Amino acid sequence: MNPSTAGRRPSSASEWAIVLWSIGGVLALLVQAIVRLLPRALEPILDGSLDAVAGLAYLASIAGLAYSEGYRGFQQRFSPRVVVRALHLARHPEPLLVIAAPLHAMALIHATRRRLLGSWSLLLGIIGLIVLVSKLEQPWRGAVDAGVVVGLSWGAVATLVLLIRACRGSPPEVDPDLPKPG
Repeated sequence: MNPSTAGRRPSSASEWAIVLWSIGGVLALLVQAIVRLLPRALEPILDGSLDAVAGLAYLASIAGLAYSEGYRGFQQRFSPRVVVRALHLARHPEPLLVIAAPLHAMALIHATRRRLLGSWSLLLGIIGLIVLVSKLEQPWRGAVDAGVVVGLSWGAVATLVLLIRACRGSPPEVDPDLPKPG
């Protein structure tokens, strides 16, 4: 599928509603995670438990996850595909996919086999990392959570910026990884 045809800007109220539901659902998940993690990320700063080593780990986590999660993961990969898939679904709505539009936008349903395997593997890996990080003591958990908050925030902003650009006529040029018809 040609990404430029998948990414045409919405032109009707129903297309806008589908795009907003798709991307709004994804953003709601990101914002919920940010709000949940932010108090834990700030805890070592607020309680004064950051010594020099923990402070360096805190800054390294923020820098490392801003780059790997925010820039490389979200801005370069996840967010462009979310926007293109949301725009495609708006243009080619199918009732069940519209109901599950955020899952569709995240390529957790109705994608190529390879994309489905990648998306579900990534999701399961993230769940595993959440379990491991939850076992860390402060200030180390706060350091990781601070990096994750920055990465998720970067991802939310990148998704919004790419959506705005797409609606102005410059959609991301990525393959939406949709299954072949038939």
